[in-house]
Amino acid sequence: MRYVLAALGLLLVAACGTGGTGSAPVNAADVRFVQMMVQHHRQGIEIAKVGAARAVTPELKTLSAAIASTQQTEVEMMLRWLHSWEQPLTPPDGAHDHHGGLPDIDQKRIAELKRSPSLESDLLTLLITHQDGAVQMAADEVRDGVAPAVTQWAAQVQESRRAQVAQLRDLLSR
Repeated sequence: MRYVLAALGLLLVAACGTGGTGSAPVNAADVRFVQMMVQHHRQGIEIAKVGAARAVTPELKTLSAAIASTQQTEVEMMLRWLHSWEQPLTPPDGAHDHHGGLPDIDQKRIAELKRSPSLESDLLTLLITHQDGAVQMAADEVRDGVAPAVTQWAAQVQESRRAQVAQLRDLLSR
C-alpha cells in the first residue's frame, strides 16, 4: 500500500509541474533525486566526519574533511530547492528500495566504521561505495530530470564523485 501511495505522490508531483513556484519546470524525478540525495549526503557527511577525525593519512584526513564540508553546503542547497518547490524534505518510504535500501545498510556500516580496527581501509572502501552511489543517482537525474539547475548539478556530481572515487581507489591501493 505504501508503494501505491508513494507512486501516487510522485505522479501528483509530476502533474503539478513547477511545484507551485511558477519558475523553471520540476518533475517527479527532480524531487525524488533531491530528496534522496539529501539523505545520501547526510550519510556521506557522517562517514567523512569519521575519516576527518580518525584517519592518520594526511591526504585521507583532508579529503574526508573536504567531502563533509562540500556535502553540507550541497544539502543546504537541496533543502532550499525542496522548500521553493513546496515539496517534502524526505522521500516516501520505500524510495530507496530499487538500489538495496541504502539508508539502513549505510547506518549499520557507519556504526561498524566507527569501531573499525582497520579504519583507513574500511573508510576508503565505504567512501568509494558511497560516492559511486551518488554517481549512479545523479545519472538517473541527468536522464530523467527536467529542472535545469538540478540536472546541471547532477552532471557536476557525476564528474566530481568519479574523480573522488579514482582518488580514493589510489589511496586504497597504496
